[in-house]
Amino acid sequence: QVQLVESGGGLVQPGGSLRLSCSTSGFTFSTASMSWARQAAGKGLEWVSGIYMNGETYYGYSMEGRFTSSKDNAKNTMFQQMNNLKPEDTAKYYCTLDPSPYLRGATMSIQGQGTQVTVSS
Repeated sequence: QVQLVESGGGLVQPGGSLRLSCSTSGFTFSTASMSWARQAAGKGLEWVSGIYMNGETYYGYSMEGRFTSSKDNAKNTMFQQMNNLKPEDTAKYYCTLDPSPYLRGATMSIQGQGTQVTVSS
């Protein structure tokens, strides 16, 4: 059974940083490509970033240069380092299985329960 568990969210001031984690089980993590997505209150799901099994990454246009995705195959865990956070980054963040991150969310499938990120002074 595939399980994705996000953690690391919280309240941070504008300009601050957070590191999200996605702990996984139930599939071969080292050969999986995955994405991060987010959903702000009252809005639809937005693709944030993706990482292929070889480490190649893709980012949403407003995240480029601020967010960095990575995978630790030894720990079956994906990370997202988020710097220079802005109030518009406030949302619930989810990790998902995604065979084609290059398609910017079109192939996202199973996702976790999410972790809340709030950027506010």
